[in-house]
Amino acid sequence: MNHADLAEQYFLSGYNCAQSVLLAFGDKTGLDESTAARLSSSFGGGLARMREVCGAVSGAAMVLGLLYGYDSPNAPDEKRAHYHRVQDFAARFKEANGSVVCRELLSGVSVADGRDPEARTAAYYQKRPCPRIIRQAAEILDEMLEKLSG
Repeated sequence: MNHADLAEQYFLSGYNCAQSVLLAFGDKTGLDESTAARLSSSFGGGLARMREVCGAVSGAAMVLGLLYGYDSPNAPDEKRAHYHRVQDFAARFKEANGSVVCRELLSGVSVADGRDPEARTAAYYQKRPCPRIIRQAAEILDEMLEKLSG
């Protein structure tokens, strides 16, 4: 199964958008499922359902950070290169979807108000663009990783 299929499958099984993307790339990041799920658990719904940066974008940024990020505060070239990679991903995602912001991606979708996550029902999945967006994030990320490793 490819990363896009895995990411969609994780989402449809109940994981949030960020978890779905990060979990799908476990073969690349080396993170075990529990660690990946916990690490990305705060980023669903555009950061804890605040509808900020899309969780799929956050999940992809985590993958890029784990694979190509920097770990020294004294590494300006590595920091710059990493920020450029994340910005390149975000630009491609935005070009395809019009935004990287959850609330804008869900524009026109009726969502329940409040702080609590919505129940994952058939109607929930039917009205949201999230499965398509998560697949697309994984596809863009795969293309980028192929270029970076080649």
